[in-house]
Amino acid sequence: MTDSTPLSDFRPVRSGLMTGALDDLASVGLAGSRCRACGETTLGANTLCPNCGSDDVFPIALSDEGKVWTYTVVRYRPPGDYKGAEPFQPFAIGLVELPEGLRVVAPVGGDPDAVRIGMTVRFTARARADGVVEFVYNPAA
Repeated sequence: MTDSTPLSDFRPVRSGLMTGALDDLASVGLAGSRCRACGETTLGANTLCPNCGSDDVFPIALSDEGKVWTYTVVRYRPPGDYKGAEPFQPFAIGLVELPEGLRVVAPVGGDPDAVRIGMTVRFTARARADGVVEFVYNPAA
């Protein structure tokens, strides 16, 4: 949470992506869906399976913990409408593999030079000053 954003103004970075109350960041997690027809697990609340097209899908909560499958370090300020830290600080973007069998693209917190493939990371929701709730995977303790 931020000191300047009213609690009612929080909104997820993408609709259907998160579970929990956005004004209680500790309760926020990633939403997922699973298809009864083919078993595919997908990110976010979906009404159709993107693998087989079935509408027999149900919501699941995705794990808070995963492993870095691969990553890159962004060392230069991205062009355009960059919303990150100012002044720009290098950061890691990882592909985090969850136990449910899917991989999520997300920032990996902490020292970007300390990120390693196979490293265990934990989901953390955070609110930006504009009220958008986004997430990062931080190294697990």
